[in-house]
Amino acid sequence: MVGLLFAVAALALLARALRIPYPILFVIGGLLLALIPGLPRIRLDPQLVLLFFLPPILFPAALFTSWRDFRANLRPISLLAVGLVLFTTTVVGYLAHYFIPDLSLAAGFVLGAIVSPPDAIAATAIAKRLQLPRRIVTILEGESLVNDATALVAYRFAVTAVVTGSFSLAQASGKFCLVGLGGIGIGLIVGWLAELFHRRVDDAPIEITVSILTPFAAYLPAERLGVSGVLAVVTAGLYLGWRAPVITDSRTRLQAAPVWEMIVFLLNGFIFILIGLQLPDVWDRLAGRSLSQLVWYATIISFAVILIRILWVFPASYLPQLLSKRIRANEPQLKWQRVTIVAWTGMRGIVSLAVALALPLEINDRSPFPGRDLILFLTFVVILVTLVVQGLSLPSIIRWLGVEADGAAEKEEREARLKANQAALARLDEIAQSEQPSKADALERLRIEYEDRIRQLQIPKLENANTPRHQFSTEYERLSHKTLQVERTTILQLRNDLVINDDVLRIIQRDIDLAEARLRHQ
Repeated sequence: MVGLLFAVAALALLARALRIPYPILFVIGGLLLALIPGLPRIRLDPQLVLLFFLPPILFPAALFTSWRDFRANLRPISLLAVGLVLFTTTVVGYLAHYFIPDLSLAAGFVLGAIVSPPDAIAATAIAKRLQLPRRIVTILEGESLVNDATALVAYRFAVTAVVTGSFSLAQASGKFCLVGLGGIGIGLIVGWLAELFHRRVDDAPIEITVSILTPFAAYLPAERLGVSGVLAVVTAGLYLGWRAPVITDSRTRLQAAPVWEMIVFLLNGFIFILIGLQLPDVWDRLAGRSLSQLVWYATIISFAVILIRILWVFPASYLPQLLSKRIRANEPQLKWQRVTIVAWTGMRGIVSLAVALALPLEINDRSPFPGRDLILFLTFVVILVTLVVQGLSLPSIIRWLGVEADGAAEKEEREARLKANQAALARLDEIAQSEQPSKADALERLRIEYEDRIRQLQIPKLENANTPRHQFSTEYERLSHKTLQVERTTILQLRNDLVINDDVLRIIQRDIDLAEARLRHQ
């Protein structure tokens, strides 16, 4: 654990210096670590991965997702998260069965289900870092939240077909709907119960602890009941994300955000490094197979996974607009450059590896699961190829296509801040008419601050999305930074002179830090 923590920190620093998404470097770093002789072999328990890693990663992603944007883009998200996953499962299944003699058709479908869902972590980390238009980010994040559920359900059916030797499409279709609706129902119940708790308890550490437990409270019962634990976690996160501004106070929100940020960062680091560390075990199981044959199989499946997404995304983006007048009237014309980015952003990750590792060793007649080791190897290669090839090339493709952030979020933020400050200033006017004259000084100080903010927010913003947004005038910010620095230096000197203790220093320093963070908010 200590070694993994050190690796996470070192690789994250290197990724920052090289300006590449850190999931990519984590996988490569884990692969290189696995090649060092003498290091202990780390074997992942797939059930532990699905339980310990998946819920706490999906939950904050859903918690901080905009429900308005998610709902507005539900059609393209569903086409990717359900339609594309099932399409990929089917096509890869047939291709694997045709080109790889070792795999039966059912085993091919197992492989297809495993490699079908793009990874939530990689997609979110890369999309946010590259300053893409908000709708693209919403679609990619929404897809990565839901597609795991589709893939896991398809995986269950495919594995059952291999183990038992039988499969019913009608039965599977009905159960697919039941599993999805059951997961959503449990997620709503858990979200509602969590809301009741947060409304009645006003204690930040306790509330944050319950928040960390919430994804497990949704995932475990859903899985025990045979419905989708992933959809339960996502539903609970979306529900609580909508209700959180009302049911939690400022202290809880200020403390919860960095806690979740740290949890997600560490889990991401562990996951992607562990993916790399699995290669020696996967490779050892294939001893005796022809290297050229393995490379050929890996090339076919990796190329197919990338190409299938491209072949699906373009028709799925344009056909609904061509066939429906309502969609043409309500949605803007899609630019091919943006569709290209969605088509190319299909990195695979931990869910694919975890479900591959979870494959049973034997089928009902006690014979080995057909092609299990080969499926593991191909899954690892697909993860590595999509992360490295697509992940590393994505920034260059975005620059070549000329796609930039559309500034929609910044415009909404500025308008909301302006309305909020105008409402606050109007309230000050009401208070000035009803309160005692002795409070005029405090009212005037507040009035000056709000008027300064409103003036800055009313200044027309440049078209460049990278132009900083300011709440205060430049001169106000400059003077505030200088005075805050003097305050910080003074209290440090008082601590060093033993005039105040460290507890007092930290209390005052926190207030100074909050004031400085407010000025630096962009």
